[in-house]
Amino acid sequence: MTTTFPRSTPSALGIDARGIAAFLDALETTPDVEPHSVMLLRHGQLAASGWWSPYAPDRVHLLYSLSKSFTAAGVGIAVREGLVDLDATVLSYFPELDDDVTDERSRRMRVRHVLAMASGHREETLERARAADPDDLVRGFLLTPPDEEPGTVFAYNQPCTYTLAAIVRRVTGGSLVDWLRPRLLDPLGIDDLAWKRDETGAELGFSGCHAPTSAVAALGQLYLQGGVWDGQRILDEDWVALATSRQVENPDEENPDWSQGYGFQFWMARHGFRGDGAYGQFCVVLPEQDVVLALTGQTVDMQAVLDAAWQHLLPAIDAADTASAADTALEARLASLGLPPVAGAVPTEGAAGSYETTGVFDAVRLDHGDGGWRATLEVDGGLLAVPVGTGEWAVEGPLAASAATAPDGAVLLDVRFVETPHLAHVRLDPATGTATSEWATQPLHDGPLTLRRPAD
Repeated sequence: MTTTFPRSTPSALGIDARGIAAFLDALETTPDVEPHSVMLLRHGQLAASGWWSPYAPDRVHLLYSLSKSFTAAGVGIAVREGLVDLDATVLSYFPELDDDVTDERSRRMRVRHVLAMASGHREETLERARAADPDDLVRGFLLTPPDEEPGTVFAYNQPCTYTLAAIVRRVTGGSLVDWLRPRLLDPLGIDDLAWKRDETGAELGFSGCHAPTSAVAALGQLYLQGGVWDGQRILDEDWVALATSRQVENPDEENPDWSQGYGFQFWMARHGFRGDGAYGQFCVVLPEQDVVLALTGQTVDMQAVLDAAWQHLLPAIDAADTASAADTALEARLASLGLPPVAGAVPTEGAAGSYETTGVFDAVRLDHGDGGWRATLEVDGGLLAVPVGTGEWAVEGPLAASAATAPDGAVLLDVRFVETPHLAHVRLDPATGTATSEWATQPLHDGPLTLRRPAD
């Protein structure tokens, strides 16, 4: 079954619902912040949850680097089962590379170092590792000599996590998802999780995990509970302690909640710890308050989200006044959340037709019939088709779309890829039959045809 949490109310859990409402206000009004979902747990119970339409609770969402925290859980389970040793060298799990890897620092790199993003490299190695070996990222990573002694310097480094996923596959003889399914996902009730794979068939590990917001909340709750779920120990208590405490300093990071140190694929923060991913995917755990906050979105200013949480949510926990009347207003608001559709006049039938397009898409066709408007998008040799709402979002499969006519006569079409953070803006000129298209936020490792839940 899908992960569910006992439902309660903010006031019953000692939270002032007005603080949650103020947090929602901040998410909806802060520039460069676009929320897609929120779940707030306290004492293992659901205090509040909501999804901004066209996003929905039963949909997965691309987690980007929040995927790393799921990968780390797989490593933690392998450690518990005696298959992985934190103090073993990374190279020891790939003995076929022993003759190739001659740099002494690379040879001394340990599992705990790559878990902590402390491989000894001063900066990201992904492109250098791919250049060193286009076919084997682990080999390319180990052939990229560290700048410092492993364990002494922090650098956010995708091949560290890819290598962790490869170690899990190596010691278990299967895929990362196959390993997680009976040991983590099924016990936590996570029945829908899929992972983008590379050309070798391996999960990226560092990104590409698609899961519903409830899965993010469940992972946070597992760590908050010290690795125990419904009386079953999934992660060792000492693993949880290491993963959620500072293993390496990172004071040079620009934002205050990114410069508090790094654990095992978790960031330390000014309050608690968290996993996060590009464009506003968050799993925030506040042990002192016994709280988990799970968020998805299309957000450029991720620090602003945490600032809003510290400003509005924290003071609401154990507030002196938690009037239950505010619970009712908050519940109604959460039930009616939505992202605004494209604003403007309803397109006329003269907008129908084919448009030569530059930017994201190669061509766009608008059709109008008894069922309303429909768009067909040509891109990368394939087609995407979606109904188009006017004054609302129309949703079909992994796409949602809305359109309106601007005062200058152009038709503005927004296309959301609702299993991911991303949105494309299209501007069509019926007078010339041409159009332009651009991303609101640039996808990091997918094109339009693959911006969706990967196949199992």
